[in-house]
Amino acid sequence: METTLFIISGPSGSGQDSVIEGLAKLLPLERVVTTTTRPPRTGESDGHPYHFISKEAFESGLKENIFLEHARHYGGEHYGVTITEADRVRASGKIGIWKVDWQGVANIKRLFPETRAILITAPLDILEARLRRRDPSRSETSLKERMDYSREYLNHTDLYDFVVENPDGKLEEAIQKVFRIINSSLVE
Repeated sequence: METTLFIISGPSGSGQDSVIEGLAKLLPLERVVTTTTRPPRTGESDGHPYHFISKEAFESGLKENIFLEHARHYGGEHYGVTITEADRVRASGKIGIWKVDWQGVANIKRLFPETRAILITAPLDILEARLRRRDPSRSETSLKERMDYSREYLNHTDLYDFVVENPDGKLEEAIQKVFRIINSSLVE
């Protein structure tokens, strides 16, 4: 059985990782592991939730054409998915979940137009409050950069097949909405 791919995307603080974790309890998922140049956060390790490499190694991979798609994000960090990783997920026979930003959605939709893209979002004030709670030591400059990038998502909602709101206190409802979208897409 060939794997069906779904994109879960959203600005920082939207809850996209929490939605994916909730879906993993309901569906047989295989997550596409993105490669990034950003440093790991507390509790992260290679492969969970990213492959962490240096900027030099990433740029070398770009020259060698190992990436299926890639983009540069806030803070100048690079994110991309290798061809090998995409092949691994497709061969799994599970539902592939690909977490990318709006730039990645545009790239993936060009490569795989049948891929369904789901935007997870919340009101901007909630996104900002979540970012502040997640990292109270974050500088105002960094927070502003993140929020500017979050606003950019709203300029690209046309890339998405579905939009799911995840306001405070409604995570289970958001998970159920995405679950229904995936289930209905699988039977089409």
